[in-house]
Amino acid sequence: EQEYFADGMVEDIVTALAHFRHLFVVARNSSFTYKGRSIDIKQVGRELGVRYVVEGSVRKAGERLRITGQLLDASSGLHLWADRFEGTLAEVFDFQDQIASSIVGAITPKVEEAEIERAKRKPTEDLDAYDYYLRGLASHDRAVNTKETMDDALRFFMKAIGCDPVFAAAYARAARCYAARKSNRWMIDRLEETAEATRLAKRAIELGWDDAIALSYGGYVLGYVGGDVEESAACIERALGLNPNLAAAWGYSAWVQACLGEPEKAVERAAQAMRLSPFDPRFFVWEFCTALAHFCAGRYNDAAEWAKRSLRSQPNYASATRVATASYVLAGRLSEAEKMMARLRELDPTLRLSNLAEVLPPFCRPDDRSRYIEGLRKAGLPD
Repeated sequence: EQEYFADGMVEDIVTALAHFRHLFVVARNSSFTYKGRSIDIKQVGRELGVRYVVEGSVRKAGERLRITGQLLDASSGLHLWADRFEGTLAEVFDFQDQIASSIVGAITPKVEEAEIERAKRKPTEDLDAYDYYLRGLASHDRAVNTKETMDDALRFFMKAIGCDPVFAAAYARAARCYAARKSNRWMIDRLEETAEATRLAKRAIELGWDDAIALSYGGYVLGYVGGDVEESAACIERALGLNPNLAAAWGYSAWVQACLGEPEKAVERAAQAMRLSPFDPRFFVWEFCTALAHFCAGRYNDAAEWAKRSLRSQPNYASATRVATASYVLAGRLSEAEKMMARLRELDPTLRLSNLAEVLPPFCRPDDRSRYIEGLRKAGLPD
């Protein structure tokens, strides 16, 4: 029974990991050759030609199951991640799905982190497209984003495209940098940069029609920068179909559902993003998407609390600051609104009601847009 369950777990995890196009995943039959054997992880890495190995075990006690899983660096043998899961035989199939999703959600960002560190150690003259892409991620996913870190990220993603002109995910991430420039009002020539962001997003989607990352990030940019919410939703839905374990697809789906006027669906999808990847460097974005959804639903206290959570890990996040400010006012929490408006003025001293449209989400319901603007007006945003 335990062996049957363990084999099923391996198959589920291999299948789920294979949806991540940037990962080389060894086939199920090859991994099964090591089943039940005590063997050095470095040897496994050499024989299979892989940098990382996931291993685990299943133990049964009565009606209870305990599963352990760990991610190891095959070159050094170091542990990068480990966790334990418990459930009952009665819920075995649901439990199996949950574990597979949890393991995949946990280890994919850990592999990404390890690969980023590897790329950082390589001499500049030896960098290839994927190395530049990883360096772009390192700048993009800093604990505190600034214009400088986003400029660095964009430069690395464009270098990746220069090395590999059909690298769909690099186009999508470059487009996402322009979305950050829009959100923070860092754009210098709005028309030119909007056109470039849209071009990059469309190219990402064209090249990556079967790449969930390209569709998720490219789709988001088409919605936020390009203003095409319907096309944004369609791309992100396709991404979810291609890879239901990709947290970014669920997170950006939450954002687009909020903009479409489906806040309950948005809350559920943001929650799934956070469940799938609890240690994701962009976790604060999914917290913001939750805040935006609650705002659209008129739950201003919930919106303010979720925006505040987002700001704890990303204090420079202007989008969350704007939602928090409007939510505090509309919830009647005026002293907190005053403090948040002061912070917003620090982040964006020239923001006015007259130029607020430059950063607004593309709300499909006029009432969502008017309440957002009214909240910031009542909080003291100048005309």
